[in-house]
Amino acid sequence: MIEVTVPSVGESISEVQISRWLKKEGDFVQAGTDLVDLETEKASVQIPAPISGVLTKIIKKNEEFATVGDVICMMEPSDAPSASPSPTPAPAAPPATSAPASNAPSSDSRVMPAAARALGDNNLSAAQVTATGPGGRLLKEDVLAHVAGQHVAAPAAPAPVAPKAAPVLEVPKPSTTPSTTIAMPSSAASGNRVEEVKAMSMIRRTIATRLVQAQHTAALLTTFNEVDMQPVMNLRTKYRDAFQEKHGVKLGFMSFFAKAACEGLKRFPSVNAEIRGNNVVYKNFCDIGIAIGGGKGLVVPVLRNVEKMSFAEVERSIGDYSRKAMENKLVPQDLEGGTFTISNGGVYGSMLSTPIVNPPQSAILGLHAINDRPVAVSGQVVIRPMMYLALTYDHRIIDGREAVTFLKTIKEVIEDPTRLFLEV
Repeated sequence: MIEVTVPSVGESISEVQISRWLKKEGDFVQAGTDLVDLETEKASVQIPAPISGVLTKIIKKNEEFATVGDVICMMEPSDAPSASPSPTPAPAAPPATSAPASNAPSSDSRVMPAAARALGDNNLSAAQVTATGPGGRLLKEDVLAHVAGQHVAAPAAPAPVAPKAAPVLEVPKPSTTPSTTIAMPSSAASGNRVEEVKAMSMIRRTIATRLVQAQHTAALLTTFNEVDMQPVMNLRTKYRDAFQEKHGVKLGFMSFFAKAACEGLKRFPSVNAEIRGNNVVYKNFCDIGIAIGGGKGLVVPVLRNVEKMSFAEVERSIGDYSRKAMENKLVPQDLEGGTFTISNGGVYGSMLSTPIVNPPQSAILGLHAINDRPVAVSGQVVIRPMMYLALTYDHRIIDGREAVTFLKTIKEVIEDPTRLFLEV
């Protein structure tokens, strides 16, 4: 019997969460085939089978926590099972008028991986659940809300005569156990209300810690501006087909803002710096984090040396990271470092926000929705596609004048993109 343990998955990472078992007990697994997805405080990693054999016992279940070195499953060495002879085909059955819900994960590209697992756990199909995610995507929250609605709609059992003292309900503390559904007593005629206690994921715990750290340690201030997106939109329209044909990737807005940010960071080094002890460390390179909504929530993979990248390289890298995020295949190295961050809340419809700095960085640029608004141009009121920009910065090392002028630089470059090529 072979013990499979949690390996070291990165410097300073000692705890992981079982995200999803890819094999079940009794399955034969070839050596090197992924057994389980683990979630760390930075990203998801896959653990391969160390030998060829049968997965005899799963010790750590989905959503449970484990530390480096813990045994998570047992395997028995064995050869691959031989193929059994094909059975005699059975007579064709008459077509069924309806099919029961399947517990197999949906292959629909609009169904997020976490939602697919939740569908299987609750014996549901994607067609039974209303999707609320961007672009009609089905989220795990949609499935949980559907399940909770079934609980709420269930008829309540006849209630006994209420005692004088209200019963005390003990709510379990968050632990290493999977999520628990608790029916809360209610006097409403519709039945019980439901609460779900679920351990916070590793990535969500890390996000929470870092955001609170930023609020407690940095002197955060946000400045705003607005930018006319018409020049960039005209460029995209003019060169869209030729760009995609040559580079195999679409020309998006993010590459313009990434390159504009590099121009601003070059002019104002303090925006690209960090506080380290009693020192200020200035970075002579632009490693820009791009906030992406993935299968496990918001992640910020880093584009290295953006100042040396072409527009096509920026767009291709963002596309690769987006696919890896949706498949929960980002590795810790994808998220480490970064000197500056760009977050685009506009893809979700945000009009204006104050983003929070990602420590130890000193600034973050927030992009928002593009809306047609009346503006004054050369003394005339015209309708333009306008976007609000927000720069949150650490006032300990970035002065207000630098922050405002940096954001103005972003505006000038986006409204006149030829500056990127003429270096003026």
